[in-house]
Amino acid sequence: MHIPVLKKEVLEFLNPQPNENFIDCTINGGGHAVAILEKTSPKGKILGIDRDEEQIKNLKLKIKNWEKRIIPICGNFADLKKIAQEQKFDKVNGILFDLGMSSWHLEESGRGFTFLKDEPLDMRYNSENQKSKIKNQNYITAERIVNEYPREEIERILREYGEERYSRKIAKTILENRPIKTTLELVKIIKRARVYSFSRIFQALRIAVNQEFDSLEKGLKQAEEVLAPKGRLAVISFHSLEDRIVKNFFKNSNLKILTKKPIIPSKQEIKENLRSRSSKLRVGIKQ
Repeated sequence: MHIPVLKKEVLEFLNPQPNENFIDCTINGGGHAVAILEKTSPKGKILGIDRDEEQIKNLKLKIKNWEKRIIPICGNFADLKKIAQEQKFDKVNGILFDLGMSSWHLEESGRGFTFLKDEPLDMRYNSENQKSKIKNQNYITAERIVNEYPREEIERILREYGEERYSRKIAKTILENRPIKTTLELVKIIKRARVYSFSRIFQALRIAVNQEFDSLEKGLKQAEEVLAPKGRLAVISFHSLEDRIVKNFFKNSNLKILTKKPIIPSKQEIKENLRSRSSKLRVGIKQ
């Protein structure tokens, strides 16, 4: 089950009021969204965006008591402004980005997001994702990256998106052991390089497959435009590379920063939800 991270703090900083409208750019299981709707009754609405069509389908099964107040849209928050305009959600009171991967993707999707299961090396949030850099390929998967990208590009992905200091060694070992079809095959090959930083490597591949940093930069910029005056933007990141993008955005935006230092989860929350341990919340308000 997906547990919303920093829910109490998100509500405190977004400060939702009756009949206000919000956008949840990463609605996942709807945990944050439902908490916001409880504060914005009776007429407040939420535009909920998710890249994964399966997540939207799952959400629709859960929101029967909220169907008139949640508008679920399958899309990329890199297209936030366009989506908001199409749904007449211009000038909203608050926007939330929760950049954490949902538990569903790790535990149930079967798309190779975790190195703990034997699954195909896919890692796409949506089957209609960005085009590959390899000629004549219509889409990117982790399998195509490890099997068809040149060594230098694999090395760059591991270094820049995973902060992997052994990126060259791992890339060389990957090329020597192609083809690689599944997650556990990849794990075995990484072990041959005497490297055990599986989380960083899988993170790097996932970011590259879904072009997450490019989408985040575009989404944050558009969020500032979509917000109404005094509207608030809250962003939860989960690793240093994401947080750096978010921090730089707030620093260079016209928003007044409400969190001088990022808000982190309490010891109690970490105890109850270990996946919250690396989360950081930053919030700004439009002048």
